[in-house]
Amino acid sequence: MREILLNNNINACIKINNDTPRTALALNFLIERPEKIPGEYLLMNRLLLKGTNKYKSEELASILDENAIDMLTEMKYDYLRFRFVSLNEDFEYALSILSDVILNSTFEEFEKERETLKGELLAELDSARTKVSDLFTKTIYKNHFYGASYTTILENIDRVTLESVKESYNYILTNSKKTLAFAGDIDSDRVVELLNKYLDRIPDSKNIVSEICPPNPVKQEKAELVKEDAQQAQIIQGWLVPTIGSDDYFKIMLLNTILGASGLSSRLFMELREKKGLAYTVRTSYETHQKAAVFSIYIGTEPSNIETSISGFKEEIEKIKRIPVSEEELHNAKNNIIGKQQFITETNSQQANLMAYYSISGKPFDYQKEVVERLKSVTSAELLECANKYFTDNFVIAVLRP
Repeated sequence: MREILLNNNINACIKINNDTPRTALALNFLIERPEKIPGEYLLMNRLLLKGTNKYKSEELASILDENAIDMLTEMKYDYLRFRFVSLNEDFEYALSILSDVILNSTFEEFEKERETLKGELLAELDSARTKVSDLFTKTIYKNHFYGASYTTILENIDRVTLESVKESYNYILTNSKKTLAFAGDIDSDRVVELLNKYLDRIPDSKNIVSEICPPNPVKQEKAELVKEDAQQAQIIQGWLVPTIGSDDYFKIMLLNTILGASGLSSRLFMELREKKGLAYTVRTSYETHQKAAVFSIYIGTEPSNIETSISGFKEEIEKIKRIPVSEEELHNAKNNIIGKQQFITETNSQQANLMAYYSISGKPFDYQKEVVERLKSVTSAELLECANKYFTDNFVIAVLRP
């Protein structure tokens, strides 16, 4: 792994994987200013591959398809990511197209794409699980940039203008920290030469003061939604917890695995589904952002079991706060996560994406090594302390019912 600073101050990492026929690149732009109108950034992202000064939308799509170049843009809350995978011999060509997309996108299909987005969001919200997730997100992140749920976007998207999208993109382009990761089988000196050649016109990477504040602390709140045609109840309970960069990050990863993210062997699955027959689906998740993170429990159940399920959540949370996790269960949870860490870095694309993500989050490109080592060192006593510290009465519950 080789780290370099490009001519425009972009921190880059080059990882050579011999005998791999396809090369991957990920380039992230850190978001330091919240969008002015919910949905603005999402719409901006969707327009970035819809044509440039050089190529119309259909022509660009055809070129990428004919050359087997898989190019995508992704809008996360904390960063805008450009990425592509190409054959080794087409890397320079793919890089030239990427440069054109970043610097010369026309955003020409604005009205068409806005209507398409509205239709897709409405279709997504027909799902009861998406609907309760939407309710949970805008409740736990109330009055915050992270709370721009699908319904919030639909309520505001018609106020977004082409001019505001262009202004927001130009701001991100010129006022952002940028990190890049490459994984593939091309001589590293040649990669550096090409990166500087095709990306040199991208404005310099810079560190600026973020305008995005951490979300407000959560007080206990229950939000309900009625969906008349729902066949079952959907429940999410969650807490605001530390994010990546915290010493407790690794402990919460393990609590997530033990409680509900390890599938059939997780505590909530065994207790609420297998033993009590309450759930169609039950699991936990740990979703991290730059300024905050959420630990949540989800269950799909019979409407008559809503209160029983919430009591079941409380019972399992209290148990992990009172009774130390056994060494065997802790060992299995560590192996589960470490195994997944290996699984999510099998391809050049996965490696480039993960390295660029860690770097844009303020961590080393090879932070995955530290994640594995820190996980191995977590003790049962530390998990007990962590559970008591964060699984308090300050939580949000979102319920969707018929």
